[in-house]
Amino acid sequence: MKKKIAFATCVQLGLSCIEEIYRIGGKLDLLITLKDKKAKNKSGRIYLDEIATEHNAPLLKIDNINDQEVLSALKEHQIDWLFIIGWSQIARKDVLETPTYGCIGMHPTLLPVGRGRAAIPWAIIKGLDETGVTMFKLDEGVDTGDIIGQGVIKLALNTTATELYQKVDDMHITLIAKYWDDIVKNNITLTKQNNADATEWPGRKPEDGEILSSMTMDEAGKLVRAVTHPYPGAFYKDGSNTIRIWSAKTDKNDGGIKLSDGYLNPIDYEVEGL
Repeated sequence: MKKKIAFATCVQLGLSCIEEIYRIGGKLDLLITLKDKKAKNKSGRIYLDEIATEHNAPLLKIDNINDQEVLSALKEHQIDWLFIIGWSQIARKDVLETPTYGCIGMHPTLLPVGRGRAAIPWAIIKGLDETGVTMFKLDEGVDTGDIIGQGVIKLALNTTATELYQKVDDMHITLIAKYWDDIVKNNITLTKQNNADATEWPGRKPEDGEILSSMTMDEAGKLVRAVTHPYPGAFYKDGSNTIRIWSAKTDKNDGGIKLSDGYLNPIDYEVEGL
């Protein structure tokens, strides 16, 4: 018997997965999202009203994934699996255990590498030649659950956050399509993560995007590419003005912003404070 599936999201990555589920002929028995007034400024914030109406799916709007009304709805709809994707709140034990078989998440690294936050910027800052997306069963840890499947994304020397975000979105869709039938038929294979290989990446704040004159050309160039759209952007403080930099080139001999071994030349930028 096919399992009953619910899906919680409030960002584009999750909506892309929902759209793919319906495109391949799947069905969702409950959609969960944040109340309209919450997280309006969150990067990639989306609303599920239209797709819920189109597919006649029940839609629950909440303040927190751990609210009692979520538990009640999961029980009422007899949910077997709950997807929680693109959701910043950590689901507690009672939420994880209410669906018959548990909850499924996705993380934009090749777990156990890169547990934690800001996976897309860190992959670029660290100069990785590949990253990916992992579909896994959620547990009480942060990105520590058993792996259902992974997809590898290759990085070029000039890959930007904008490009990588799109590739991560595409890989979410690919993994949903690949494992959907196994999930609804409860035929997935779970693989334990090797904790010996695990790394944790910390969260990042907008102020972490500051270009400093002590940086090398390599460091500054990576930072610009790592925090461009959809992130807040790199910036350089020039007296009372702040230069917000969305793209730039480096030059060893000449340029606008002096670095330790050369210069950074902003291409797409705004001057704030004028």
